[in-house]
Amino acid sequence: MASSPDVTSSTGSSPEPAESSESGSTSERRGRVRLRRAAVMAVPATVLAAGLMILTAQGALGVQFAISGMPFTVTATELDGKGFAQFGGLDQMAEGSPNEGDTGGQVLVVVSAIKSATLTKLCQSVDLGGTNLLITAGQGSEKVSATNLTTDSTELSGDAAFKNIEIGNDASTLDKAGPGGQGPKGVFSQQADTVHIANLRQTNYATTAAVFKLPGLKLRFSDKGC
Repeated sequence: MASSPDVTSSTGSSPEPAESSESGSTSERRGRVRLRRAAVMAVPATVLAAGLMILTAQGALGVQFAISGMPFTVTATELDGKGFAQFGGLDQMAEGSPNEGDTGGQVLVVVSAIKSATLTKLCQSVDLGGTNLLITAGQGSEKVSATNLTTDSTELSGDAAFKNIEIGNDASTLDKAGPGGQGPKGVFSQQADTVHIANLRQTNYATTAAVFKLPGLKLRFSDKGC
């Protein structure tokens, strides 16, 4: 990150103008961002049933695009995945985004990567202020399916079960979730052969997938979200 500008005294006859309050607030914001980037991520697997909790984080972009900074909710009655990995990340908004608030345009996230996944009764909603953009799929007998699925979340809850889980890996060494399933070196992580989550609920800032099949897709505006 760029450092705060130095203030020096003029040696000439005319003093240099003092920094504006706007520059001061920018410096403070950058300082807060540097502190966020300095921490280390830890995600204990045992809290998944009650909801993931970010303890600390080290920065790495979870996705390769600038996020909007608008969170969206995702729910499913069941998620089944093969090849699961999870680690901490840092998502970046577009420069000057009106959604950055006092975050400096950065959001600490938990990146969940699944090599192949199915979801039952998927719902996704975005609060637009007064109305919600609502997407549903997989409400019938055919499930939603995805390959190389990643989600960048600030909250996750559900009833989870793992097969052959490994906790405490260095995120750069993960090998079960395929592309997108590795994080930065030195970051705490976990991985498992399979994952099952019932009553899944996430607050996400980004989702990516190599293939995403949405049978029975419906997109509409609604008074209520997921």
